[in-house]
Amino acid sequence: MLETNSPVDIRATIVKTYRISSDVSIITLECPEIAAMANPGNFVNIKVNNATQPLLRRPFSIHDVRGTLIEIMVKSIGAGTTLFCDTSEGSTVMVLGPLGNHFNQNSETFQTAVLVSGGIGTAPMLFLEKKLAAEGRKVINLIGGRSKDDLLSQYLTNCRFATDDGSTGFKGTVVDLLRSELPDLNNEGSLKVFACGPNPMLKALAGFCHEHHLPCEISLESMMGCGIGICYGCSVEVKDPDGSIRSILLCREGPVIDAKLFAE
Repeated sequence: MLETNSPVDIRATIVKTYRISSDVSIITLECPEIAAMANPGNFVNIKVNNATQPLLRRPFSIHDVRGTLIEIMVKSIGAGTTLFCDTSEGSTVMVLGPLGNHFNQNSETFQTAVLVSGGIGTAPMLFLEKKLAAEGRKVINLIGGRSKDDLLSQYLTNCRFATDDGSTGFKGTVVDLLRSELPDLNNEGSLKVFACGPNPMLKALAGFCHEHHLPCEISLESMMGCGIGICYGCSVEVKDPDGSIRSILLCREGPVIDAKLFAE
């Protein structure tokens, strides 16, 4: 959970946009300044069009970095994200980033990284996997969804799947899948878990990892109107080791936190 460099606010050109499912798109932006500073887990805040509505920017995890380009994964869940997914190539948008902290993939204390994601939670995992692989780590992806249509695994490797309805892979949650796979995973050397997905999934995962003494970092999801700690819209409660409850702003102290802070 490391701090990023000072963010920049730039006008970026949409180089490419394409759908990977019925409601999820990958959007590629020319952002040389942001690409040069970005780390896995960072996010950007984007004004999705030049009009006054929607007023607030939308936060998106950085999905990948390729040279001067950044990629983001966008799910159409409202007016703003739908507008963005429908924006034509060659258009420009204002992009603020890189924001937030990032995963600590440089720790020397693990050999194998287990990337646990649910639904659109795979958004930061491609960038993270590439960085881990470049450091010689083994990477295993555990990906969950309600059904096979919710599984977003494009370009990820060593994928094992869980679906609530059993339509693909293990029948159950991705945390259930981790529980099932853990005996075999322990044969892969020392483990560290990195995760992103819906907060209920992350809460269950945090409890599981705490119970099994697995180091785990999670990237929490929240609305972030400003991305820099002004609007206080991304406040979440965490629990310190002494049991006391406090609130943090995800844009300042996250979105990546130690899972121990999120366990019940």
